[in-house]
Amino acid sequence: MTADYDAVIVGGGPAGLTASLVLAQAGARVAILDEQTELGGQYFKRRHGQVLERHGDFRPAGTKLIESVRRAGVECLTGHLVWGVQDGDLWTSRVEDGELGRVRGRVTLVASGAYEKTIPFPGWTLPGVCTPGCALHFATVDRVRVGERVLVAGSGPFLLPVACSLLEVGASVIAVLETTHSYRLSTTNLAAVTYLKRMRELAQYLGTLCRHRVPIRQGWRVLEASGSGHVERIRVSSDRGQIEEIKVDALCVGYGFRPSTEVPRLLGVECRLDPVSNDLVPVIDDFGRTTTAGLYVAGEVSGIGGVDLALTSGHLVGVAMAMDLGLVSQSSTSTVARLLRTQARLRKFNLLTARLFSSDDGFRSIADDTVVCRCEGVTAGTIRRASLKGWNDLQAVKGFTRAGMGPCQGRECGAAVARLVADATGSAVEAFPARMPIKPISVPSDGILMTSPQQAGPL
Repeated sequence: MTADYDAVIVGGGPAGLTASLVLAQAGARVAILDEQTELGGQYFKRRHGQVLERHGDFRPAGTKLIESVRRAGVECLTGHLVWGVQDGDLWTSRVEDGELGRVRGRVTLVASGAYEKTIPFPGWTLPGVCTPGCALHFATVDRVRVGERVLVAGSGPFLLPVACSLLEVGASVIAVLETTHSYRLSTTNLAAVTYLKRMRELAQYLGTLCRHRVPIRQGWRVLEASGSGHVERIRVSSDRGQIEEIKVDALCVGYGFRPSTEVPRLLGVECRLDPVSNDLVPVIDDFGRTTTAGLYVAGEVSGIGGVDLALTSGHLVGVAMAMDLGLVSQSSTSTVARLLRTQARLRKFNLLTARLFSSDDGFRSIADDTVVCRCEGVTAGTIRRASLKGWNDLQAVKGFTRAGMGPCQGRECGAAVARLVADATGSAVEAFPARMPIKPISVPSDGILMTSPQQAGPL
């Protein structure tokens, strides 16, 4: 497949969908590329078959947005993974059969979302241990519980809706363990009171947990998971040194999200380290324009912010792209001003939340015998020892230990490896460079990846 468009959008979540609708309504020829078989992203996931018939649509607002996008004439290339770039072209692989393609847009928007952030601990690879996002997907989309006795742990407000969703499908949630003390009265969290919508959501979650007598235990962290072929016991500790063992058959543990920046970085976008989260984020203006001409980002890839910020930034980016394409001379001044005010307010709230739930210190507590890179079986001790050699930067450690060189290419372990190296050497936190293919791809049946070796690039 070879195709050219006015605008190409990578990612069919809230930000990408909103931007595509704005562009299509302005008269642009638009294509959305998404590796999933359905549009919607992680937030607007779709139910199917008997689950849909029995439980109804999940987040109908997403269904309406997707229908509007399709009616507007946007070409929706679902099941297409963007795995590399060359001279501004996006190289794609069709998930079902590996067929390769090239897509180019006069302008390109990357709305590739985020990954869940994990902090490794002994036993985190056991069956029955999963991320909160995984548990939420099973509970809300498939209406399946990940276990009967479930412990939800980690850090961040995302843990609360996950626990409530597990209760909804009949799981017994033992507790929510929050590593910080974010729910205690403080000057910082008092500043959140003015965000009424967020406070109502928090009150609903807390009310549900209270009715089901699910405690929120602040200052507690998972030390170890153990069991015979499946998680059965969890050792936890408080920041005061208390140790407890909890019997479970499932553990959901996560520490928020990390922006998925591989595509923007392959396209040469300047990035910076967020001083609060230590995550790499693109440098952008208020309209999502990056330092690379004709390239924009929106949604979680530009910094973790939630669905409201993704929808707002997607609208603003769509307006900017339409204007930069010359399709509209100007947009409604009042509409743009309102969106900019909303975006600024949401970003302020998200900065507040990031500070409240900062959990980066957990990387320092990873025991030496803990497997950090699951793909290559590399432990924290191996990474620390390699960091203390004479060639002790992140890339040298990666090459020497193979940490981050497996199929996930550091999506699972990258944050942990980077923090371990930085802490061991006293250097600044770095990030693995983006490389092609961004994710594993199927080789076409004829075994030919490209039309010529010159086009192949580094694999």
